[in-house]
Amino acid sequence: MTYLSTVDRLSEVEMTFRLAAYGVCLSDEGVLLVRDAPTSTWSLPGGGVEHGEDPFDTVIREIAEETGYEAVVERLLGVDSRVIPRESAWSGAEHQNVGVFYRVRVVGGERRPEVNGATTEPAWVPIVDTGGLRRSSLVDVGLKLAATQPATGHVETVPVGGLIQY
Repeated sequence: MTYLSTVDRLSEVEMTFRLAAYGVCLSDEGVLLVRDAPTSTWSLPGGGVEHGEDPFDTVIREIAEETGYEAVVERLLGVDSRVIPRESAWSGAEHQNVGVFYRVRVVGGERRPEVNGATTEPAWVPIVDTGGLRRSSLVDVGLKLAATQPATGHVETVPVGGLIQY
């Protein structure tokens, strides 16, 4: 029997896929962001939908895990689907991320970093300051969806470059 390393297996994979849910939480203080520990990139709180889990429940769970806050969903903002080229993807394989974006509101809890997690430093960032951050494209997509609330739930692809990361 032959065993393949992770790299060998990924090179055989044509494309990986992830379904995730993200929360756009706005207040007088700005937008709630979290910092990805491995990359120091700022992003919206959220994460992968577990098998059998509803994305609606995912966003509430992820906000609690990553920020310490209890939140409620106010509305569905939209869905973003993007393909990350092999040469830019962390996995080494072309990757499709489908993100479901919700407008959320904090209703309790206390801000704290994720316990033993991949994110740190939950912070309220003034929206005007987000452009100067090294950030995930998810931040721009979520803010655009929140600002425009398109009937289709879709915004044009956010160009990735400069301070914006996939």
